[in-house]
Amino acid sequence: MMEQRISLVTLGVADVARARAFYERLGWHGQEVEQTVFFQAGGLALVLWSREKLAADAGVHDLGAGGFGGTTLAQNVRSRDEVDELLTAAADAGARVTVPARETFYGGYAGCFADPDGHVWEIAWNPGLPLGPDGALTIPDLGAGAGPAEAGSGPE
Repeated sequence: MMEQRISLVTLGVADVARARAFYERLGWHGQEVEQTVFFQAGGLALVLWSREKLAADAGVHDLGAGGFGGTTLAQNVRSRDEVDELLTAAADAGARVTVPARETFYGGYAGCFADPDGHVWEIAWNPGLPLGPDGALTIPDLGAGAGPAEAGSGPE
């Protein structure tokens, strides 16, 4: 049986150096090995790799970066103010804010940005999903009478 965890999230990018510079402007620290950049991201790694090489390695045809790829990344934060601060920092680093910070249906506060390759990140404060001291998110017991909206665990 497959363990319920994710070890790496790899983003296919058009220009590895440009993508690395963007994430480093956000304050992340990467290590490059063989044209692949690794960022420690809590208990997993975010990896930047050539879009063409990633598609070939995965055995799929690259349809290009012209539209939404069907995946978003998210970072939950500890306060509403942090949402605003991170969206501003992302824009200053070269991101395109796709959804300005706003109130959410679950009682939180969130906004989204796209990195230079179009990968979408959501930055969210969610009172129903508090973070541990190390930033770890633990999904609460949603069967305890609270629906996803009450627990603040549903997508936008």
